[in-house]
Amino acid sequence: MKKFLIPIGILLVLGIFIYTKAVGTYNTFVQTEEVINGQWAEVETQYQRRSDLIPNLVNTVKGYADFEQETLTAVIEARAKATSMNVDASNLTPDKLAEFQGAQDQLSGALGRLLVSVERYPELKANQNFLELQAQLEGTENRIAVARRNFNQSVQDYNSNLRTFPNNIFAGWYGFEQKGYFEASAGAENAPSVQF
Repeated sequence: MKKFLIPIGILLVLGIFIYTKAVGTYNTFVQTEEVINGQWAEVETQYQRRSDLIPNLVNTVKGYADFEQETLTAVIEARAKATSMNVDASNLTPDKLAEFQGAQDQLSGALGRLLVSVERYPELKANQNFLELQAQLEGTENRIAVARRNFNQSVQDYNSNLRTFPNNIFAGWYGFEQKGYFEASAGAENAPSVQF
């Protein structure tokens, strides 16, 4: 009878170990996924802040009647496209992030062209409202960079945990998948050229 209890005891201990490992792994994935969702919300918040500043910037610049309407229109259209693009935190695939990033890059490019063309208007560059808005935009761009870096760090931690053994087995059972990263924009390795 004792020989029969030993294998049952071993199987019971092994079953308890596997169960606790599976539950612990699941809980870890849920917690790190929630961290990613929180970081994603911070990224969206910073992009929204930038988007909210743009109408004030455009209206300040519009006050100068001879300013290029084409540049202002490009900024307004890029802002509309960027704000219409929403990525759900539960669907942070590389493709969705690339699409979101593409819309934000278009807006960044339009803002860059706007700020470069402002150089031709010394009275606008000296306007206190414009200077404050420009400083807020610079601060927002820095906040966006920090939020994106924090998001990528969270995704890296999550993906690393997901891919390690035996977590990768449990992740497959539970349906957890790798998350996408923010990546550098195409051409980011080239310094921008500013021409007047």
